[in-house]
Amino acid sequence: EAQVPFFSLSGSDFVEMFVGVGASRVRDLFKQAREKAPCIIFIDEIDAIGRARGKNVMMSNDERENTLNQLLVEMDGFGTDLGIIILAATNRPDVLDSALLRPGRFDRQITIDRPDLVGREAIFKVHLTPIKTSQKLDIHKLAEQTPGFAGADIANVCNEAALIAARKNKEAVDMSDFQDAIDRVIGGLEKKNKIISPEEKEIIAYHEAGHAICGWFLEHAYPLLKVTIVPRGTAALGYAQYTPKEQYLYNTDQLTDQICMTLGGRASEDIFFGKISTGASNDLQQITKIAYSMVTVYGMNDKVGNISFYDPAQENYFTKPYSEETGKMIDNEVRILIDNAYEKTKALLREKRNEVEILAKELLVKEVLFKSDVEALIGKRPFEEKKILDIEPE
Repeated sequence: EAQVPFFSLSGSDFVEMFVGVGASRVRDLFKQAREKAPCIIFIDEIDAIGRARGKNVMMSNDERENTLNQLLVEMDGFGTDLGIIILAATNRPDVLDSALLRPGRFDRQITIDRPDLVGREAIFKVHLTPIKTSQKLDIHKLAEQTPGFAGADIANVCNEAALIAARKNKEAVDMSDFQDAIDRVIGGLEKKNKIISPEEKEIIAYHEAGHAICGWFLEHAYPLLKVTIVPRGTAALGYAQYTPKEQYLYNTDQLTDQICMTLGGRASEDIFFGKISTGASNDLQQITKIAYSMVTVYGMNDKVGNISFYDPAQENYFTKPYSEETGKMIDNEVRILIDNAYEKTKALLREKRNEVEILAKELLVKEVLFKSDVEALIGKRPFEEKKILDIEPE
């Protein structure tokens, strides 16, 4: 578009084992650019050479720092020339050196987030243009069912849906094909040849029913979309899928309900079988992460107080920014938080024991239950779901 020479490089192109090579390549690049000026230089994954200097506890990489220093000089030193525009991209802006981001260097920063509901709907419309789809296809519903999906994920879903419809010799791609495609992108391929014993299948059914019931009867949990005990991918033996709200702020009650909902599977196994399995390992990782964030990042604990030990670059892996005594207190408060949530979850599932059994038995028969099926079995969710306002893009 600009009708000028375009130099495209990766940050790792400057990194070598030989001393001085990185800085030399930066000088050569800018020498070529001055000869071809006006021109544009684009450096992808700039965090490979642009990391903050002098913060690495395992001895700083002098060669990388020399490369960065040379880049800083070329961009805004005494001998710089006009006519060269420098662009760069990274998905780790938090680890970049502050000198790289000051005015005169990369002074204009554009953040590209994952698309929201309106954005996903617009992206679906673009990727569905070459595909023959059913007239009953609800694009808005597809956007609702793909929270957190980037543009590439949506393109992948559309491609998978078209392939699934083609295998079935359909005239057009319909909603069921998109459901299968979303499942495949989220959970991986369906493992039809995986042999699961009846006892294991029953445990999985009660585990997933526990998640579903907690999500159904906890006010701040995400609304259930579907629950399945069909094994997918390398590890998932079943999963419950929800429709997270487009939300940017969370309070203590909401995060606690998220922990309870995630613990629903483990609590259900404990109540109905009197023993627990390894099936909840991923759930435990999630709740541990949430609980530690509540205590150490968001200041949501009375004992630790309004203190945040947020470390986005994870530079304090070996040296924590708090004392050993504070570390013990944090561990203890996290354990108390999770234990209280677990007791709350078990109390809810004991109260709704009948509903858990109804869902688990139906899952063993049908293997997949959608929101409408759950409503038919145990009634509507007692909490009104807040609808997201549709805002037309300008």
